[in-house]
Amino acid sequence: MALVACPTGSIGFTEKHDAHIGIDAFPMHIAEDVYFCGFTAEESFGGWSYLIKRSGGNVLIDSPRFATPLVKQITALGGVDRMLLTHKDDIAAHESFHERYGTLRMMHRDDGAAKLGMEQVIEGEDPVDLGDDLMAIPTPGHTRGHVVFLYKQKFLFTGDHLAWSPSRKTLTAFRSVAWYSWPEQIRSMEKLLAYDYEWVLPGHGDMHHDSAPKMREHLERCIAWMKTRN
Repeated sequence: MALVACPTGSIGFTEKHDAHIGIDAFPMHIAEDVYFCGFTAEESFGGWSYLIKRSGGNVLIDSPRFATPLVKQITALGGVDRMLLTHKDDIAAHESFHERYGTLRMMHRDDGAAKLGMEQVIEGEDPVDLGDDLMAIPTPGHTRGHVVFLYKQKFLFTGDHLAWSPSRKTLTAFRSVAWYSWPEQIRSMEKLLAYDYEWVLPGHGDMHHDSAPKMREHLERCIAWMKTRN
């Protein structure tokens, strides 16, 4: 699976293995109707992407590589109705998915959504109800137009905004890649205290699952830590 997911094809092996074991593992089931796509893209710096499989139309969160085996599996699962892009770094093969499935793409205007030809554009900093238990929450910081997406008040797709730190055993952010503004990222993080979720599913870093109250405690700890590095 690591070999298949690697964005640059840099992982190999010294013994013969059946690569289809890794290929067929993606999209990998996470919980309920949420899957991890694997097949990360070099254009997105290896950022992770996710698929929500729904009867009303499947949703991609950020873009995986447009790899034939993955596209075949996604087609079998019903294709892609919408693509929700957290920010401009992780758009990778968005045009290929749009051309293949007629996918409607959404991103924030401040990250160049209009110039990139996105069919749906988020503006401002107010949360946007997308229907079907989906919400877009603008979180400027990593980039000016960064957005996280909340699904079922349970799954928080965080792009490059928020991730789990195995070493610190709590939620964390990445000061070194706050391209737009670290103080704004702290403020955006504080906005998330208003929401419940049990999963943090990032573009970079580790995913994590816990109860909503525990997640809030981790987020409060993360914010306090961020302020010491302001």
